[in-house]
Amino acid sequence: MRSAFFRAVTALAENDERVHLIVGDLGFGVVENFAQRFPNRFVNVGVAEQNMTGIAAGMALSGKIVFTYSIANFPILRCLEQVRNDVCYHNANVKIVAVGGGLSYGSLGSTHHATEDLAIMRSLPRMVVVAPGDPIEAEAATEAVAAHPGPCYLRLGRAGEAKIHRGGINFRLGKAIQVRDGKDLTLISTGGLLETAVQVAESLHHTGLQTRVLSMHTVKPLDSDAILAAARETSAVFTLEEHSVVGGLGGAVAELLAETSEGAIVFKRFGLPSAFSSVVGTQEYLRAQHGLSVESLAVAIRSALEKNRTFTVTTAG
Repeated sequence: MRSAFFRAVTALAENDERVHLIVGDLGFGVVENFAQRFPNRFVNVGVAEQNMTGIAAGMALSGKIVFTYSIANFPILRCLEQVRNDVCYHNANVKIVAVGGGLSYGSLGSTHHATEDLAIMRSLPRMVVVAPGDPIEAEAATEAVAAHPGPCYLRLGRAGEAKIHRGGINFRLGKAIQVRDGKDLTLISTGGLLETAVQVAESLHHTGLQTRVLSMHTVKPLDSDAILAAARETSAVFTLEEHSVVGGLGGAVAELLAETSEGAIVFKRFGLPSAFSSVVGTQEYLRAQHGLSVESLAVAIRSALEKNRTFTVTTAG
């Protein structure tokens, strides 16, 4: 996703002299091309995220489209007051980009685990919150947030994510992308768990369950229509996110479903507990430790469906 973002932001800068990039003294292996091609539109502020955000807000209020870029929590939590008061309050045209969402920097410990960011950003007035599911969505999301006249948060994976979409996509902020259709249940994922969601759907297919998969790349504004359609047309909805179950995608979907009259359905959030991780390791290892592997999710979903006694779940093979 990181490379897709830089391809997109560089292409945007080629066509629009308002596009600027500010970084917090990192990412030199990927920012060099932009910095060399547009030296007057690139600023390295050093390890000073509060200043980075204040500078970005000032530049945006002078008519520029400003991307700030850093890893994990640093461009949001370390400078949350500036994001709230300088960017959101003034509706400044600042695009905050965090690379390494979720457990991407797993071996660096809880300080580098971005696991509360979606909840915090979606609570801020005027902030659009986007977490693309693969590199194709990441490139399209970069273009979309640049075109949006106001604050945006773009949460990226780190590197090496698989391309899930095999053709062109119709990417619009606030509109989910249906990756797979199904009539029995719906998996709604955001961010880097899209590949996992597709693999879980395939696993469930072998047990006779037709699974719809929605990529909810925009957590705010939420695609209420797609969620309510899933509630009407399938009998169970599950959310998948590499984020705390408190306040992220699962919380947003639960809030919507609790206020509707679509009828009772099976619903469950899959994500991370509201706790600091007591272990470190690779992203894949930490996902498995928290029940976010394909195998663990497939078992948990089948168990939830069997408890509901609405479905007949067969054994694969």
